[in-house]
Amino acid sequence: MSGEYEKAFRESVSDPERFWGRAAENVQWYHPPDRVLSSDNPPFYRWFEGGVLNSCYNALDYHAENGRGDRVALIYDSPVTKTVKRYTYRDLRDLVAHCAGGLRQRGVVKGDRVVIYMPMIPEAVIAMLACARIGAIHSVVFGGFAARELAARIEDAKPRIVISASCGIEVNRIIAYQPLIDAAIDLCTYKPETCVIVQRPELPAILRDGRDIGWDTLMDAKAVACVPVLATDPLYLLYTSGTTGKPKGVIRDNGGHLVALTWSMNNIYGIKPGEVYWAASDIGWVVGHSYIVYAPLFYGCTTILYEGKSVGTPDAGAFWRVIAEHGVSILFCAPTAFRAIRKEDPQ
Repeated sequence: MSGEYEKAFRESVSDPERFWGRAAENVQWYHPPDRVLSSDNPPFYRWFEGGVLNSCYNALDYHAENGRGDRVALIYDSPVTKTVKRYTYRDLRDLVAHCAGGLRQRGVVKGDRVVIYMPMIPEAVIAMLACARIGAIHSVVFGGFAARELAARIEDAKPRIVISASCGIEVNRIIAYQPLIDAAIDLCTYKPETCVIVQRPELPAILRDGRDIGWDTLMDAKAVACVPVLATDPLYLLYTSGTTGKPKGVIRDNGGHLVALTWSMNNIYGIKPGEVYWAASDIGWVVGHSYIVYAPLFYGCTTILYEGKSVGTPDAGAFWRVIAEHGVSILFCAPTAFRAIRKEDPQ
């Protein structure tokens, strides 16, 4: 493997256009790029200019249309709610298409921002992919952030809609989200038009008239098709933590993201389509964006969405339970987790 790595690394540096141009052949384009790498205005490089594609199509529709619709795309494993639920590629595509239709009904168009402030529940993944489906830009805010952190991101992103849930659940503690959303919006000079709330039975929220709607209302919409976007159009906006100053928004475009993540699944992680991939992270971080949601679905794998303690000081036994129960081929997690497992069983 080291020889293969060295060869790939050398080629990617010496001839990036050829290297990434070949990688781009493994994704689905409505119109192939006119140019792999535009370096006319360094350091502002542009990848795959002229290419037209859709990230949601690559993640869901392509598989559903090519004989993989019944393959499990997403396993939601939530020990905090004692829930395990599986979604096939066809299931997920249909849910995302209705969610995208609901967003469009409420005025969201290509280029609009949508803030997603949610726990690790399937609706969060559906909302991300629904934004990608219609060319909207999602900005996921870590569900553990308080009102002030949420407010800073709403103020900067200026989302048309905020999507959230009535509560988050941490082991044996329930955190009400509605007071945090209300406080965050009160801090903002910019006010989103609509807040969509997933009502969780553990702690339902009281919706604010004229602003809030339930998730079921959003989903009660006609399914819509994928919107072609340029490879250079933004896919998402994700903010730095803000621990050293004002959070900085990082924009990731569609084309380079799709090509690089698809390439990584086999060449870095060695996984095959149809196998189970578990990134024990949170969708509020870039690892969660990349390796819980997008990369495994681009590559036709099954991804695990785990609602529970997988970061911080995790339960070593929980890792083995999930790996054994779902047949995980690849585990991607922080060194903290491996230390916890080794502490329990050094062998």
